[in-house]
Amino acid sequence: MARTGRPGLSDQQKLELWQRWKAGEGLSEIGLALGKHAGSIHGVVSLKGGIAPDARTRSSRQLSLLEREHISRSLASNKSIRTIAGDLLRSPSTISREVKRNGGPVCYRAMIADNMAWTRAERPKNCILAQRPELKQTVASKLALNWSPEQISGWLKREYSGDLSMQISHEAIYQSLFIQARGVLKKELVAHLRSRRMMRHSKLSTTKGKPRGRIIDAISIRERPADVEDRAVPGHWEGDLISGSRNSHIATLVERHSRFTILAKVTGKDTNSVTQALIREIKKIPERFRKTLTWDRGTEMAQHKNFTIATNVQVYFCDPQSPWQRGTNENTNRLLRQYFPKGSNLRGFAQTDLDLIAMQLNQRPRKTLGFNTPIDTLMRHVALTG
Repeated sequence: MARTGRPGLSDQQKLELWQRWKAGEGLSEIGLALGKHAGSIHGVVSLKGGIAPDARTRSSRQLSLLEREHISRSLASNKSIRTIAGDLLRSPSTISREVKRNGGPVCYRAMIADNMAWTRAERPKNCILAQRPELKQTVASKLALNWSPEQISGWLKREYSGDLSMQISHEAIYQSLFIQARGVLKKELVAHLRSRRMMRHSKLSTTKGKPRGRIIDAISIRERPADVEDRAVPGHWEGDLISGSRNSHIATLVERHSRFTILAKVTGKDTNSVTQALIREIKKIPERFRKTLTWDRGTEMAQHKNFTIATNVQVYFCDPQSPWQRGTNENTNRLLRQYFPKGSNLRGFAQTDLDLIAMQLNQRPRKTLGFNTPIDTLMRHVALTG
């Protein structure tokens, strides 16, 4: 059956993902590097509790691909199972089971058999706590008392110094808590961890210089000048990001008076990429039309001070979860979905492409403007005010 839905990560991409995660990179940074949405990266990482899986290796007791190729050639030559076993210094029963489980003497193929063996070997292994009920109960009771995994591990080593069956490393406790497939310790116990994290993070991971969920020195929309609200004069903008597949984004700016639209190509959702793209594009318009910008609470505008210094445009931030406070921008983004359907990859659009799309939108009559166009509305103001 053909695979449907989003394509997954290749083995090489997963390897790179875990290398970057262990190096302390965030979900958005990894997604940008792999051309995937941060949510897709989170799905892979959270499934393993943030703990990189061990590299899989083959047991020396298993048949190798070379041995399976010998079996396949020998079967084609009508050699007996015992003869093949003697050639490989293997038990006849080992060769017999191998042939039977992979299609029999007529259908046996070395590569197919080797791939099937690799797939069958990928089965969940019982962790230490699943094998030792008494140890599991002890660990759970201490977690419920808000003991850290490191404290529990150290206490067990001291309390049960002569009983290895009652000892466990703190890392193994974390794995039992975070890895969903294990299901040994109840999820409620995670709430007793001091960090309250739902998955393990690298020791190199840091939030320094990365505001999370807050924007430093953000000025509320409630402090925005009154003349912004009545749309009487141009120069007051609303902004947001349109998102597409594979962690791709486009920044949109809409002028409140005329509905004039600017589109900016961004290389990522990180604050540096977004603010630099906005600075580049907004500097192309006359300074008289650069007064304020209203944005939502997304941390892509965490560097709003740098933006204001470069453009002399003061940034105001909406209340959390209040998209109607940027209604002009929200409505324009809906119009733009005609050009950028949801799920499309926005990386393929160059800035020249975006400029052409913005021009089309700015030359379309709007009902809210009395069926004038945004560009005509803006130019009329220029003519009236000189």
